Amino acid sequence: MDLWQLKIFCQVVELNSFSRAAETVHLSQPTVSSHIKDLEDHFGCRLIDRLPKQAVATPAGELLYDYARKILAMGDEAEAALAEFNGTIKGRLSVGGSTIPGGYLLPRVIGEFTRRYPDVFLSLVVKDTQQIIGEILSGHLELAVVGARSADPIIRQEQLIKDELRLIVPADHRWAANKSVSLKLLSTGSFIIRERGSGTLTSIQMSLARKGYQMDDFNIAAEMGSTEAVRQGIKNHVGISILSTLAVAEDLKAGTLKALKIEGLNLKRYFYLTHHRNRTLSPPGRAFKDFLKQALASLP
Repeated sequence: MDLWQLKIFCQVVELNSFSRAAETVHLSQPTVSSHIKDLEDHFGCRLIDRLPKQAVATPAGELLYDYARKILAMGDEAEAALAEFNGTIKGRLSVGGSTIPGGYLLPRVIGEFTRRYPDVFLSLVVKDTQQIIGEILSGHLELAVVGARSADPIIRQEQLIKDELRLIVPADHRWAANKSVSLKLLSTGSFIIRERGSGTLTSIQMSLARKGYQMDDFNIAAEMGSTEAVRQGIKNHVGISILSTLAVAEDLKAGTLKALKIEGLNLKRYFYLTHHRNRTLSPPGRAFKDFLKQALASLP
């Protein structure tokens, strides 16, 4: 057993495919199969079930996968630490973002970061806030930016940048000429909401609760699993929604959507820099954290 075999094994598990794993690691499929067979011989048990259309980890394979991820992460940490000792920032870094920061904030920062630190290979995972928190707790992500506070004491968060949510309506909506709407009027509209676990939905629910309202008090027309889906739903008159103005900035500029304030409702929130309280950041992780804070502090 060696690190290279464990890396190949993880690729097979994550992609559920020998052929796709082979493409990722630039090997032939028979070679990948041979490496997996060597691991199975070493541990004396089947690790991957070869099904007709996919490869699936057995219970033993799932156990090995958890350890393999930790072993590979420690290998990356060792390389990064020695590179820093020699005066360079080098290694792999996995960061996460909930929908808004992952789609609209982090990509613009990551480009500048990789130009400054060309020896860092950075991967970005975009999921909802609860999923990103879970990835940090499992050790799959080192750092993340999310749109809601976590109640888990193992998670460390600090305010990073302010965001503002507004009621977003099509340009031809009956309220489009308004600068604001009341909560009473709002309850007569047809709403699109994000899925459970979304930081945006959590922020809205908390703001409504402070005014004695719940989402059940509104006419929910649809629930959608991404901000982009909600944006398209609004543009296609499925309903209206409360979204970050960052997510619809181009539509607001083009005039196809309008952003309204909701009277008496505080919809300002923060995005939070998030990581595991008990895990030390790697050298690339520390460099990215500092770079991110500096970059976002300079945004208008």
